[in-house]
Amino acid sequence: MKTDFDIVYNRKGTFCTQWDYIEDRFGEKDLLPFSISDMDFQVPKEVLHAIEKRAEHGIFGYTRWNHEAFKNAVCSWYKKRFEYEPDQKQIVYSPSVIYTIARMIGMLSDRGDKVVTQVPAYDAFYKVIHDNDRELSANPLIRTNHGYEIDFSDLEKRLQDPKAKILLLCNPHNPTGKVWTKDELTKITELCRENKVFIISDEIHMDIVRAGKRTIPILAAAEGYSYVCLCTSASKTFNIPGLIGSYAMIADPQIREEYLISLKNRDGLSSTSIFGMEAMITAYEECGYWVDDLNDYLDKTLEYLEEFFKKSIPQVDFYVPEATYLVWLDCAGLPFSMDQLQNKLVHDYKTAIMRGDIYGDEYGSFLRLNIGCPRSKVEKGMWALKGACNALA
Repeated sequence: MKTDFDIVYNRKGTFCTQWDYIEDRFGEKDLLPFSISDMDFQVPKEVLHAIEKRAEHGIFGYTRWNHEAFKNAVCSWYKKRFEYEPDQKQIVYSPSVIYTIARMIGMLSDRGDKVVTQVPAYDAFYKVIHDNDRELSANPLIRTNHGYEIDFSDLEKRLQDPKAKILLLCNPHNPTGKVWTKDELTKITELCRENKVFIISDEIHMDIVRAGKRTIPILAAAEGYSYVCLCTSASKTFNIPGLIGSYAMIADPQIREEYLISLKNRDGLSSTSIFGMEAMITAYEECGYWVDDLNDYLDKTLEYLEEFFKKSIPQVDFYVPEATYLVWLDCAGLPFSMDQLQNKLVHDYKTAIMRGDIYGDEYGSFLRLNIGCPRSKVEKGMWALKGACNALA
């Protein structure tokens, strides 16, 4: 391993959402946070050097994204990591994945139409659906002994609804960490094709997978179906969301053109962040080793957690997620409520872990734990969780 992920960096005082503004979510300052999904790891040295070199130039004018360097970096990354060769014509810039989702929803459905998505779901999905005056059609995932599966019978019924215009997919899934298989993605595509439902696939966690797992891009599974938009970013993979920038692949040329007109003329967002673009190109071209190291490190953290819960809090239902740096913990077996646990964790143990009902009202017995951090921080958080559980038992 070339990268030392055990180094602890002080993020306080950097306007950091996770550390400096934890009070916004938990009502108290100076907590040990395992909340918002960014990482406490410094970016690869190559990315840092590229940003430093560009900063030395000292001129930061309007910056174009539509060029070979940007698109070639994306295509090269997909060939190396996913054995998939994107069509360069389909690649478009976006300031964020959620912006892309919002624009697609606005373009491809009307107020009152339904957006189908699997639940539990990333909390921004609920917001972007409701605040665009669309109706959520929730397809609950089925819990198994090994993780989660799609209820295809329920999904088919929801997609057959004439008001269902969009399937909002998360691949890999946040918060459960499920990597959808080729068979599952093919079945999803066929159901959407039969019912003329547009697929928006959020694949921002695509690179962070467990050993032996690989994300299959939706476009690789949806061959022949053009009613698809893959949206993603290098931001989660390389911990650069603060540099701003993402991209999408929109298969249908007319929809793609409508999106680009909206991006530029309606919203005035077609000039990209120079630092975000430089960072992404450098990361995709030079830093594959860093992602491999990151995944190895997270695998070992998960080994620690598996042993920890088995020995220290066996009432918590823990399973190793197939992807992401997020762990979905079922705490229904604990002999006290989530409100009691959160109160004890926050006020007595100064630790902040996201509660599950943020990702769906019916998941109030869950916690979503961010392990994108040095193991020493994870260990502190787990001993705080154990302490809180012991104090309440």
